[in-house]
Amino acid sequence: MAELSKDIAAYDRLRHQLETDHFGEWVIVHDERLVGVFRDFQEAAAEAVRRFGRGPYLIRRVGAPPLTLPRSVMYSAA
Repeated sequence: MAELSKDIAAYDRLRHQLETDHFGEWVIVHDERLVGVFRDFQEAAAEAVRRFGRGPYLIRRVGAPPLTLPRSVMYSAA
């Protein structure tokens, strides 16, 4: 999933500013751009699905360590 790797890299480039301005909030990164900042995961997920369907896109809590998901979750058949 090259697209997701690019979104993770984009988040990493934005990390310092996000941690300064939005620590603890949830962000969506898609196509290497910050799409939005949200108070909770449910809001972020609903907006991501509404705008981008099944993805890929990155939803991450600012300041939290990244999660490692099992390959079966990341690459499940549609």
